[in-house]
Amino acid sequence: MNSRALRRVGLMAGVATTSALVLAGCAGGGGATPSADPDEKVTLTVATFNDFGYTDALLDEYTKEHPNVTIVHNKAATSNDARANYFQKLGKKGLADIEAIEIDWVPEVMTYSDLLAPVPDDLKSRWLDWKVEAATDADGNLIGYGTDIGPEAICYRSDLFAAAGLPTDREAVADLLQGDWATYFGVGDQYVAATGKAFFDSAGGTYQGMINQVEAAYEDPDSGDIIATTNDEVKATYDQVLAASATQSAHLGQWSDDWFAGLSNGAFATMLCPGWMLGVISGNAKDVTGWDVANVFPNGGGNWGGSYLTVPANGEHVAAAQELADWLTSPETQIKAFVNAGTFPSQNDALTDQTLLDFTNEYFNDAPVGTIFSERAKAVDVSPFKGQYYFQINDAMQKALTRVEDGTQDAAASWKQWVSEVEAIK
Repeated sequence: MNSRALRRVGLMAGVATTSALVLAGCAGGGGATPSADPDEKVTLTVATFNDFGYTDALLDEYTKEHPNVTIVHNKAATSNDARANYFQKLGKKGLADIEAIEIDWVPEVMTYSDLLAPVPDDLKSRWLDWKVEAATDADGNLIGYGTDIGPEAICYRSDLFAAAGLPTDREAVADLLQGDWATYFGVGDQYVAATGKAFFDSAGGTYQGMINQVEAAYEDPDSGDIIATTNDEVKATYDQVLAASATQSAHLGQWSDDWFAGLSNGAFATMLCPGWMLGVISGNAKDVTGWDVANVFPNGGGNWGGSYLTVPANGEHVAAAQELADWLTSPETQIKAFVNAGTFPSQNDALTDQTLLDFTNEYFNDAPVGTIFSERAKAVDVSPFKGQYYFQINDAMQKALTRVEDGTQDAAASWKQWVSEVEAIK
């Protein structure tokens, strides 16, 4: 990559609101968290996706402290389903009192920031600076309560490494994979030569980790112009991952039924592994004993994902929802969510908490995941700019990679189609 300097960019700070939605009157900053009436019985709905670590037991802790509150937790089948529902209903009716959003949606959410109740100012110091800046609008309003971040490591099947004659100890695996993406794919060549089986899950999942190390992949941070199709780093990443995919990928699109099955049946030996992926693996490959996690990531460090909780301003119980969102994103609760699902905290106090640093994961061969992901978080030195069109461009890229992997098109034809699709966006 060319530049590795950390960019702390206030995403889309200057984007004008173009929404045709009816604005809900909630502009302006906030002070302390509004206090809900403790005697009013309310039912609060919380909408998430994947696994935020919000178990029934965790939510019961809140309702025991707030006996007037009943919590209904709805989890979407996929984040794409959640996203479609969010933008269809934002500013109208039908959203939950608390709605989770992914970091990649934030640039688009920013264009509708007046539709969300801002996070009180006194909470802003709770989170890492870049977590706050990424979700702060042009008026200085923080529009989301930060949940997790996604520092990346490499998850691997130690049993499959052993069968290939590769090291299995996590420190030795970290040494083996230390280096750039060419190093990672070079080990993949060794694995495939020894076993005849796939080394990683998919081109799309691997590409995502690679492109997240590019400072400005798709849009110019200053002008907002789309640069994706002429950016040499994007094309180089596309070419490199597909060259490796031809022999090393299991061609299993992430979140597909076959991909979930592959977590158990040994269809691939490694995968890029942000902290939140631990819960996905352990929850869908319960009987597998070979998964482990190495404190390494190709080309240095990377962050994939991370989310926020938002409170629609036209909800029926905004003050009560803000109190719950405050509690769900407190350092103490986020450590509990990490223990439940591997969602790595974004709060400053949580990152230095000994409970986090001492935490091991029995499923991953007692890996010291608290320490591993704390160190992986420190290794992140690029906060990529993601502008208004990021989601559309990247979604089109994921489909382009899939077309190559499923044999629908060759790499050149799929790239050409992607270019046409991107050029039609704006």
